[in-house]
Amino acid sequence: MPSAQIKFEFSDGPGALSTKRPDDEFRILAALPTTDGIQVVLEIQTSDTEALIRHLDEASWLPSYDVLHADEQTMLIQYSHEFLPALHRALLSSGPLLQYPLTLRNGWMSSDLTTSHEQLSQLKDVFEDEGFPYEIGSVTQSTDPTDLLTDRQRRFITAAVEHGYYDSPRECTLTELAAALNVSKGGASGILHRAEGRIIKNFLGEPAV
Repeated sequence: MPSAQIKFEFSDGPGALSTKRPDDEFRILAALPTTDGIQVVLEIQTSDTEALIRHLDEASWLPSYDVLHADEQTMLIQYSHEFLPALHRALLSSGPLLQYPLTLRNGWMSSDLTTSHEQLSQLKDVFEDEGFPYEIGSVTQSTDPTDLLTDRQRRFITAAVEHGYYDSPRECTLTELAAALNVSKGGASGILHRAEGRIIKNFLGEPAV
């Protein structure tokens, strides 16, 4: 699966606060939908905790919050919205999940994302349909063929290698391998065949199905 770095404008809520305090770093550690909105855990790295607290207390989008931790340079707060902001709705509808924490600086959110090409394209469509400015960079394809496999396929391939099934000459027959894995010979053959096909297609640059 491809991995990408994504950056998008985030003008609501903490995004507005980060624009007022461009030297601070905001990190959304978690954002959990609730029955009537969303609950957020936000960490803020700052050089002026007192000024930050004044901004938090004056923020119209933040009627209340709980301080989970505070020291001279860091604040950790938790708060809830009684509605789901438009950007959150768009992200949830796109399918892929952003990897937390989400870093927020001067009104722009950034995150790593690992998903399929189809879901990445769908996410871009969501941003464009909703009119959210965004940038996607550093798209890389995993070079580890085991990322293509299901847990069962990976287990069978690993057992085949450990038993010498792929050695030349073979140290283990398909029948013996199937017995070690407690499956039928036909079952072992099918699982290995599908796993081998995925690895070979990835090597040739073709889509694995």
